[in-house]
Amino acid sequence: HHTKAVVRGTKQAMIIGDMPFMTYHISVDDALYNAARFIQEGGAQAVKLEGGVTVAEKVSRIVECGIPVMGHIGLTPQSIYQLGGFTVQGKTQEAAARLLEDARALEEAGAFSIVLETVPAQLAKLITEKVNVPTIGIGAGIDCDGQVQVINDILGSFTEFVPKHAKQYAKLTDIISKAVTQYHNEVKAGSFPTEKQSYSIDESVLAELTK
Repeated sequence: HHTKAVVRGTKQAMIIGDMPFMTYHISVDDALYNAARFIQEGGAQAVKLEGGVTVAEKVSRIVECGIPVMGHIGLTPQSIYQLGGFTVQGKTQEAAARLLEDARALEEAGAFSIVLETVPAQLAKLITEKVNVPTIGIGAGIDCDGQVQVINDILGSFTEFVPKHAKQYAKLTDIISKAVTQYHNEVKAGSFPTEKQSYSIDESVLAELTK
């Protein structure tokens, strides 16, 4: 449903369906079926799966059937409780080696690109150098092949919390608050709506109704 709406609203961007939790975890067949739905029903051009070695077989099968797959390793939101919260991944030698292994497994499985989320910049650079597919960083330093951010973070939709990896290029919260306050005040004062925001009816029609 949501993918369809996004597809309708764009003419140029590549639409990648982010497969929800438990839509690809049960079995290879289940993963393939749900990936196909994103393409056939949603209109996406590709799908994204979180995980590395553990999902490589599923990625391989999906790609084998003609569906492009983007990988996602590091801080994977669908596994947040298993990871212990929103923390930087790959800081120890063992964890860093595991992420490199994950990246290589995804590349070998046929992923066309890999998202690296919340990992040390130096590790992201190394992974980018070691794989032959583009890396897309979010909280992974400057050396990834591309960057992605959450739109609400960079537009300043929230002020209570801004992730370390995000930069606010605007403060929409202030603009929205000011607009809503002005609307409230005008309604309370009786100055909104005006004739400009109102619809009219022919006076002769109104006269007939009041006879």
